[in-house]
Amino acid sequence: MMFDLCQSPVSLSQKQSLSEWNSMIRAFLAHGTATPLHLGAVLTAEPDFAMGHTARGLFSLMMGRKELVVTAQEALSAAKKARGGAAVTRREVLWIEALEHWLARNPAGAVSAMEEVLSAHPADTLSAKVSHAIRFILGDVKGMRMSIERVLPAHDGAHALRGFALGCHAFTLEETGDYHAAESAGRAGLELTSDDAWGLHAVAHVFDMTARPDLGIDLIETHCSAWDHCNNFRYHVWWHKALLHMDRGEFDVALGLYDAQIRADKTDDYRDISNATSLLVRLELEGLNVGARWEELADLARKRTDDGCVVFADLHYMLALSGADNADARAAMTARFARDATQHGDMQKRYANPGVAALAGLNAFAEGRYDAAFADLVAARPAMQSIGGSHAQRDVFERLTIDAGLRAGRYTQAQSLLEDRQALRGGYADRYTLSRLESLSGAQQIPAQ
Repeated sequence: MMFDLCQSPVSLSQKQSLSEWNSMIRAFLAHGTATPLHLGAVLTAEPDFAMGHTARGLFSLMMGRKELVVTAQEALSAAKKARGGAAVTRREVLWIEALEHWLARNPAGAVSAMEEVLSAHPADTLSAKVSHAIRFILGDVKGMRMSIERVLPAHDGAHALRGFALGCHAFTLEETGDYHAAESAGRAGLELTSDDAWGLHAVAHVFDMTARPDLGIDLIETHCSAWDHCNNFRYHVWWHKALLHMDRGEFDVALGLYDAQIRADKTDDYRDISNATSLLVRLELEGLNVGARWEELADLARKRTDDGCVVFADLHYMLALSGADNADARAAMTARFARDATQHGDMQKRYANPGVAALAGLNAFAEGRYDAAFADLVAARPAMQSIGGSHAQRDVFERLTIDAGLRAGRYTQAQSLLEDRQALRGGYADRYTLSRLESLSGAQQIPAQ
């Protein structure tokens, strides 16, 4: 029996295959471009490696694209066939079960399978990261923190991947509001693992949430080795940098980063679309004219109106369709949300609540019906955590809600939301909060609500 870089068993038979598998693990944890190359090399050398096929399936589902569900199903079939023809470890069996659960619209079940792996192999950083990633999609930040804290003791100073574990811990600390501890954990992880983009971005989140843009920009600029090797995650780091510049009032710099970096590649990956749309919305809310940039995004988004994989993705597609005023595609998206909301599954529950209300709010905002937009977005707000993403990413919907309230004259309620938003940030007031409070103070009177 061989053991991989995670001190966990794998049913590989060749040392070179194990080396490629270990390289795949490290690339995956670092969001590196070489992840599929190493995984492909493993499966070419050992086509009966069930866990390798399962990894391909799980990684495909993480992409949130309808067509990759077929790829994941094919990977599951290959994994089951491999399991039938060779001895496999319990760890690998549980990975197969995780993929089965997710394909059955039960990603929470996939998390449970990964947690069972971690009960037996707490040093398994790969399974910890997969659990972390699926919980992120489901918006389960408390579960993310619980999971990584359960396995941290097994990631001691002798563990080759301790830095990545600390990066995951830093992110969960930040998302649960423990900003000081998050910064400490993230910086400690970077000292051990200089190419941990996730850990770097966790610390950038801290500086965003605590309104310290100078420190965030300096962190990103002085730790290029942590993220310039990345796959499209590097665009997300550029997005963070743009947000930090916006907090300094440097809107032109943010728009320049959009053109030069964030949309340097015109992909339709939903994570790239979310970076782009949410930045353009933020800029427009500050009064900037972003020109024809919406058209490129809307052309891609209208091809995704029937995806239905991730609510977070679809709401950002809707931002693109709204920005370009594509009424037909918005109507198609609205109809599909209504259909999905009636079906079973973990994500389908999220289409029902908060998806339908959030989508209605975005539609109303795009049409200038600000009172209706405010009502719908406020209705969606209590469950918005469940669509996944981070506080920083979902903040675009928070800003739209607040601005809808201001435009509708609902000043008292808008002020309450601003106070909630500031409390989430540990009491720190960023430029957005200060500017909207100034708008409120300039109102001649607060009408009865």
